[in-house]
Amino acid sequence: MVEQNTQVNAAARRRLAVDPWSAGAVVIAVLVLMPIAAVVWMALNPADNIWPHLIRTTLPRYLANSGVLMASVAVLTAAMGTGAAWLITMYRFPLSRWLEWLLLLPLAIPAYVGAYALVDFLEYAGPVQTGLREVFGWTSARDYWFPEIRSKGAAVVVLSMALYPYVYLLTRAAFREQSGCSYEVARALGSGPVSLFLRVGLPLARPAIAAATAIVMMETVSDFGVVEYFAVQTLTTGIFAVWLEGGNAGGAAQIASVILVLVLALMALEKASRRRLRFHALARHHRPIAPIALRGLPALAATVACALPFGLGFVLPVGVIADHALAAGDGWLDPGLLLALGNTVTVGGLAAVLTVAAALFLVYGVRLTGRALPKMLLPVTTIGYAAPGAVLGIGLLVPMAAADHALADAAERVLGLDIGLVLTGSAVAIVYAYAVRFFAIAQGAADAAMGRIRPSLPMAARSLGRTARGTLAAVYLPLIRGSVGTALLLVFVDSVKELPATLLLRPFNFNTLATRVYEKASLENLGDAAPAALLVIGVGLLAVLLLARSSRA
Repeated sequence: MVEQNTQVNAAARRRLAVDPWSAGAVVIAVLVLMPIAAVVWMALNPADNIWPHLIRTTLPRYLANSGVLMASVAVLTAAMGTGAAWLITMYRFPLSRWLEWLLLLPLAIPAYVGAYALVDFLEYAGPVQTGLREVFGWTSARDYWFPEIRSKGAAVVVLSMALYPYVYLLTRAAFREQSGCSYEVARALGSGPVSLFLRVGLPLARPAIAAATAIVMMETVSDFGVVEYFAVQTLTTGIFAVWLEGGNAGGAAQIASVILVLVLALMALEKASRRRLRFHALARHHRPIAPIALRGLPALAATVACALPFGLGFVLPVGVIADHALAAGDGWLDPGLLLALGNTVTVGGLAAVLTVAAALFLVYGVRLTGRALPKMLLPVTTIGYAAPGAVLGIGLLVPMAAADHALADAAERVLGLDIGLVLTGSAVAIVYAYAVRFFAIAQGAADAAMGRIRPSLPMAARSLGRTARGTLAAVYLPLIRGSVGTALLLVFVDSVKELPATLLLRPFNFNTLATRVYEKASLENLGDAAPAALLVIGVGLLAVLLLARSSRA
């Protein structure tokens, strides 16, 4: 009886003992979720409640413009991405093998860079209108009509050209996973090309299209650079206006909470669509789709249809930016550009290392412990990727500023030193925002990589006396170093391109490449912005090439 009680007490002590891996995983998850929780708390407890005023005045306009942009970009990207994926998968035509990968390249172009390039190309003093005036002898804008460039329609075009690769990539993968037997049966029953697409291909790929379109809509509602440049008032620009111009952090948090609700609704709809639509291959042996060779006019039409998004989404912005960058001359040696480059590499590199390290610790800790709380928090940490940068800026700056002032006051009372603003006066807040924003990338890569390792390997290491930390270092890390390297690169690249969070959280006189491009282009000085923009594009190309390589495999 005494022995039994001893065993029960020992088991109880083990349950109550603090597991460092479990505790660390919970701490990391809480840090990732804290900015989102801060936004919700600030929205529910504002110092000055302007919610009724927002509802009566600007909020309907913000919602309407955001809704129109989201719907328009979703329709256009779904049409372009799905159409290109269908043509590339089902047919062979001139340049199709090249276009299969070239269609991914617009992912390397930040949408705001595409906006600056489009305006420079099509504005009154740009090459298009200048050429028209020279050809037709027009002398002023009164002699001809040209569509307004800085408009909501232009914003839709720019965002669609930057975001359609999401739909193309996922939809192409869905088409490739389908069996060629389905199409052979449909053709035997008399289905033509249009009927094949509408009755076989589209229904089977609908879950992938829905998932990609949801991502596109989330990226659209979170955009700031494009809509601000085109003077389209959306929910994201409303955050900047209410906070920075109106000085009301609570009102900005209330607008941010509306964005969070929209994003969560999109995520729920996307998951619901995948749950309702499931298809399984019935054939025992999967037969890949055999592409059909096109000739003549259909081949030309397919080439043009696939080349057009690539041309508008990549060739045009790169051509315009490269032209200005080559003419910049000494602009490449500008101290401001070199300082922005150094800041970008520093904060992006720190964010990548810290994010991937935290994700590895979290995923490994959850796998190591059998406790419910870390397992429950693991999937929730991905919400940061869906939260726009402006929302994270609200959720980080106000709490960190309060902590900064409290820390400075305590240091002055205890040590008699004025340490200044340690958190918000440095790049700490920016690195924190990047880590939260892109934590889902690192977490997904770590979880998938560790899931591919046979459980017998770490069990064997533990049986040979390895500790949990030793097993992670000796077994897991050598086997997943490729995935870790990929996650580091992807987080770094996304950090380089991030604009809204950097604008809100950067200390005084601190620029990254993204904010330098924004500042110079906002002053209509694309020549000085071009070198920084070209560097951002170059970094983005690294990620796209890596993505193309992994999808080829």
